[in-house]
Amino acid sequence: MSEHIVPPKIYVVIFLSLMVGTTLTVVAAFQNFGQWNIVIALGIASIKASLVVLYFMHARYSVGRTKLVIVCAVFWLGIMLALTLSDYSTRGPRESRLHVPTVVHSLGS
Repeated sequence: MSEHIVPPKIYVVIFLSLMVGTTLTVVAAFQNFGQWNIVIALGIASIKASLVVLYFMHARYSVGRTKLVIVCAVFWLGIMLALTLSDYSTRGPRESRLHVPTVVHSLGS
């Protein structure tokens, strides 16, 4: 079985794309997008992870069974993220642990 040979130019382009993605991640981390913070962060991370899997792990040129395993893994990740985010969205506001509770002293009875 012969393996697919990827030209170095492709690796350079993918590397530069990952560096741009990392820069976007850092810039987005210092911005306040409200409820969209997590969506933007996960979107950037998903694109970067896709590039790594497709090119550096050679999934783009692999056989059908390997692609099926990758699709199943992404589907499972989607289920885990959906369950985590649905749990997070149903929780109420919580007091900060840094808040010092007030102490009420009763004077002799």
